[in-house]
Amino acid sequence: MGAAIAEFARAGMAEADVSAIVAAAGVAHGTFFFHFPTKEHVLLELERREEDRIAKQFAQFLKAKHDLASALNEAVRLVIGLERRLGDLLFNDFLALHFSQTRPPTEDGRDHPLVVLVAEEIAQAQERGEIDPGVSPMNSAVFFLLGLYSLLITTNHWPTGRALLEDYVARTLRSMRP
Repeated sequence: MGAAIAEFARAGMAEADVSAIVAAAGVAHGTFFFHFPTKEHVLLELERREEDRIAKQFAQFLKAKHDLASALNEAVRLVIGLERRLGDLLFNDFLALHFSQTRPPTEDGRDHPLVVLVAEEIAQAQERGEIDPGVSPMNSAVFFLLGLYSLLITTNHWPTGRALLEDYVARTLRSMRP
């Protein structure tokens, strides 16, 4: 996995050289493809690992006093922090995987810990009367995170990127209010 991640970070998923990956890992091509039938499967495994790590950090944040706005802003901060860990190419591939037509079949969001935690925060705000009773917390969490990923893919290096993300969080909150 480490050799694949290093190659993806160097060249991007599309241009990654499987021969370089297997040589660096010291395994046969067949062994690589046994564990990862496609290059996207490498990203899926990375997604699982990184989302677990981010969710743990987010859960730690949630232990302190906070409101929904600060929770959503913390989720944004943690996802943006992933770019520093992965680098530009791998970060964009990682986020783009969520929109790939060839992504292996997935689930409904409940096995994505960050989605679940954001949904729980929305539900708690709903119980306090801060969010419209007709809002679906799970759907809103999915909308929020997929929207964030698409903004980061398309506008990450815009000079107004930070202001755009702040506006995105504000409009997300406004869309859920009673």
